Amino acid sequence: MDKPPLSWKQILRQNFTKLEPLLDFLSLDPAKRALCLNLPPFPLNLPRRLAEKIEKNNIEDPLFLQFVPLIKEKQSSQDFILDPVCDKDFTKAPKLLHKYPGRVLLLVTSACAMHCRFCFRQNFPYETEDKSFEKELFYIASNPTIHEVILSGGDPLSLSTHKLQPLLKAIDQIKHVKIIRFHSRFIIGVPERISPNFLTQLKTLSKTLVFVLHINHATEIDSAVIESVKKLKSIGATVLAQSVLLNGVNNSKKALKELFLTLVTAGITPYYLHKLDKVKGAHHFNSEIAPAKKWLLELRDEMPGYAVPHFVEEIPHKQSKTLISV
Repeated sequence: MDKPPLSWKQILRQNFTKLEPLLDFLSLDPAKRALCLNLPPFPLNLPRRLAEKIEKNNIEDPLFLQFVPLIKEKQSSQDFILDPVCDKDFTKAPKLLHKYPGRVLLLVTSACAMHCRFCFRQNFPYETEDKSFEKELFYIASNPTIHEVILSGGDPLSLSTHKLQPLLKAIDQIKHVKIIRFHSRFIIGVPERISPNFLTQLKTLSKTLVFVLHINHATEIDSAVIESVKKLKSIGATVLAQSVLLNGVNNSKKALKELFLTLVTAGITPYYLHKLDKVKGAHHFNSEIAPAKKWLLELRDEMPGYAVPHFVEEIPHKQSKTLISV
């Protein structure tokens, strides 16, 4: 008899969380192994299906660079700090940030399906003792100017559907909230997370649903990811993508064009291309802005308007993301 397919939780337990087994899997030679960082402050966490996409013995692979810690992370740079977006200044409840008018960010968990080496929230002091969202929901319900609740983290899809259900139901009952938005990277690592049970849960909600997927390179998208996107769209959810301009990963016109075209072909609308947030340890991902502006301007002439995202940066204490003019 055929074995039943693994659940998304079982698949997640296959993640690489130790460096040596991953480097063995990637067939890295000794010289390249010496460039990798064992036991980094921000732990290694990489889904197996993403590791399978990395070219063997290639530390320049765009997926390798995003997820495998390198000794470059230990090099200091004065401009790169622990909290580059000043999250702490906008905390209104233990798990809630209110930065921009009309919307709030709910940090539902510190857990992620994967650890990006450039994560700007890798040093955030997540509230982990209080498992309830009473204070956060009270703040949202008490502020009628809030029309959108953004579920983030960590990754909100790291929570089980069973744990998400009461939170989503509570948000759904707040009349002045019109939109529930998910910020997630989960689908590219474990597309099985978009399960029938989860979809059934989402269909019970009365609010408009938006999923913003974090995708930086075309190789992150495959048939399983596309199928999960189709499932979300089948229940009426809007699916967008946000990306980060990353040195060595996508900082070329060719890489960006391939990324944007792959996204729109998959039914995902490119939404934002972010300038790198200068978090400590990620300075080697920093990319010059001038060439990127030139590439995006040229891509506007070569591609439909909906395929080219806004180029933005986050400047703390501004009322929204700041548009970088191209």
